[in-house]
Amino acid sequence: MTRIVVRVLAVAGALVSVVPFYWMIVAATHSSSDLFASPPPFLPGGELLANLVRLEESVHFARVLATSLWTALVYTALSALISAMCGYGLAKYRFKGRGLLLGVVLATMMIPFQVLLVPLFQMMASVGWVDTYQSIIIPFLANSFGIFLMRQAFIGFPDSLLESGRLDGAGDLRIFYRIVLPCVRPQLGALVIFTFMSQWNAFIWPLLMLNSAEHYTVPVALNHLIGLSHVDYAGLMLGAFLATLPLMLIFLLFQRQFVSGLLGGAVKA
Repeated sequence: MTRIVVRVLAVAGALVSVVPFYWMIVAATHSSSDLFASPPPFLPGGELLANLVRLEESVHFARVLATSLWTALVYTALSALISAMCGYGLAKYRFKGRGLLLGVVLATMMIPFQVLLVPLFQMMASVGWVDTYQSIIIPFLANSFGIFLMRQAFIGFPDSLLESGRLDGAGDLRIFYRIVLPCVRPQLGALVIFTFMSQWNAFIWPLLMLNSAEHYTVPVALNHLIGLSHVDYAGLMLGAFLATLPLMLIFLLFQRQFVSGLLGGAVKA
């Protein structure tokens, strides 16, 4: 009986999760006026191509997707590398103040992002980085969550392997890239996926920093579809679906690695 109840609840939860995505797909294939009909449409319509053309004309969505993909990939690669190196240093190097430094890193996770907006904007303006790609990439490369996750992954790595590498004449960088990183691939993969998703969905900071349409990322471009007197709901739904599709594909492809990486980093002391 318990198993039946669990399965029913699981199916109900799955339906609740899938229905919004299904409605987003259906809405993307209808006109905005059709979405407010009574009853609303529950099957796909024939306005997909028209909505796609209008979306491209409104915000140049193909360019926006390319911009978001480029900035997300660059940010993910640099942030994952910095997080891995910092986590490795905090886990395997003995130096004075290591515990204090780790405490400072963890304390930064409790600072509300809204508190940082004004000083960060002033810093970007002082160096002339307003309306540039580096302004939405560089300020957040040192991610406290990523550093802590990788530190937890490196703590369980045997010190004997590090000593064996040093005895064989390998330097610290070679040991890190050739020996250590391949052994924490699940945690690194989870960090890469999490970092990519967070950068892809970032809205407040890019909205504040980017002024030119050619620099817009996907969330900022979709925000400009919401006008004061008219909202293109069909185009907005289509853009949201196209923006969600890469994230869904990435998570489906790397779901096992994502879950195992997070759990693997969580259970180590």
